[in-house]
Amino acid sequence: MSTLPPCPQCASAYTYEDGAQLVCPECGHEWQAGAAAEAAPAERVWKDAHGNVLQDGDTVTLVKDLKIKGSSSVVKVGTKVKNIRLIDGDHDIDCKIEGFGPMQLKTEFVKKA
Repeated sequence: MSTLPPCPQCASAYTYEDGAQLVCPECGHEWQAGAAAEAAPAERVWKDAHGNVLQDGDTVTLVKDLKIKGSSSVVKVGTKVKNIRLIDGDHDIDCKIEGFGPMQLKTEFVKKA
C-alpha cells in the first residue's frame, strides 16, 4: 500500500517519487514531498477599503452611499457602524445599522474608525 499523497492538481492516486520530487503520471504535475502540508489554506484576513485589518467588534465608517436593495432608502457616506461581525460569503460584514436594521456589507465599502 502506497503512503504517497495524491496529486494536488488532479487528485490522482498514482503518484511516484523521483528523487526529492513527487510526480503525477496522469497530469505531469511535480511538487516537493513536504509541500502539500505547507499548502494548507491560511486563516482568512478581512481588510477595509484602505487595507486596514478588520476584526469582530470593530467600528467602521461607510466610504460610499449604499442603496438598500428593495427599498428607496440610502445609507449615506460617513455612517458609523458599531460592533461588526465578520463572516464568510459574498458580503463580509454582518451588522446592525441604526435606523435601517440588520444588514450585510462588503469590506470594500467601509473603513476602520
